[in-house]
Amino acid sequence: MHIFYIPQIDGNSIVLPEDESKHCVRVLRLNTGDTINIVNGKGNMLTCSITDPHPKRCTVEVIETQHKFGKRTFRLHIAIAPTKNIERFEWFLEKATEIGIDEITPILCKHSERKTIKHERLERVIVAAMKQSIKAYKPTLNALTPLKNAIQQDPHSTRLMAYCGDFNEPHAKSLINQNDNIFILIGPEGDFSPNEVEMALKAGFNTTGLGSSRLRTETAGVVACTIANLINQ
Repeated sequence: MHIFYIPQIDGNSIVLPEDESKHCVRVLRLNTGDTINIVNGKGNMLTCSITDPHPKRCTVEVIETQHKFGKRTFRLHIAIAPTKNIERFEWFLEKATEIGIDEITPILCKHSERKTIKHERLERVIVAAMKQSIKAYKPTLNALTPLKNAIQQDPHSTRLMAYCGDFNEPHAKSLINQNDNIFILIGPEGDFSPNEVEMALKAGFNTTGLGSSRLRTETAGVVACTIANLINQ
């Protein structure tokens, strides 16, 4: 299945963007009559037939549209501190997208070692993972946000803060219920500061653990994402 991403789709005749056209015609060597799929990142999966295999403006005709393709019964939002090594954070974005996530907020914390991100680059990672894993919904990637602002989001979700603490925190699997919306905070390499934990608790979060091992930030994010999805299978 060849999947292409076009966020704005109008009508039954679609012209692929130049980069997608080149990939379709020059790399995949698809031709007139071949079938491709297009997702808009908002839940639509379109089956299309190539009508003009131009390498700069490949044109396709929509054969079938599936709405709410792969829609889940819950919503998962993870706010996570970007890692010093940006490739590790990109790995988290890729794997979380493949597993299933709706929103990601990079957060700035007291112990954050990375203070900036390249949003466009990270968006490309997410889009590639979305297409690779055959998903029609593209996770929302928010701007880098101070923790004190991030914890104001999703007030009606199950709100958890993954915190090392003394490793006696209740496991996330015991705090997440099926079909509930979930908002999980993942701290930086140096974990959340005591003041940040207190701030989150006052905002309605519960501290939680992800197992007996001390995990890297990006691993904790993937584990949290996996737990939420497994509970909802």
